[in-house]
Amino acid sequence: MANYLFNEDSALRFSLSVFFLHHISNATNFHQLMANLTKRDLVIKISNDTGMIQQDVLSVIQKTLDHIIASLQKGKTVELRNFGVFEVNLRKARVGRNPNKPETDVPIPPRAIVKFKAGKEMKATVLKLSSDMIKTKKSSS
Repeated sequence: MANYLFNEDSALRFSLSVFFLHHISNATNFHQLMANLTKRDLVIKISNDTGMIQQDVLSVIQKTLDHIIASLQKGKTVELRNFGVFEVNLRKARVGRNPNKPETDVPIPPRAIVKFKAGKEMKATVLKLSSDMIKTKKSSS
């Protein structure tokens, strides 16, 4: 793949933010929305939208995901404007209970978790989707 095809900033914006917002807003029924979106689906749709070869699109998507993971692994926050923010939080150690033996305490060690907070455009799109689904449900009743 030529170097000019991959620019970390543009790849993140294009392959994640624009596509997901487009995918959610163009779903025509509930079943389309509830179907899982796979990496392969992304590759095919982006390839069709841009005319890029699927292997190049896959490389860009994979590089994007690799950079996000590497940044999170270093403890950095990953901010994708209008899409959302990924950050690493530390979950405190706690005591759990085994439901089969409630008298036995199970120590749960602290661990790092990835937290995602949706951006403004995604929130607005999902809220619109929620209100549309409520209207559809009321009209079908």
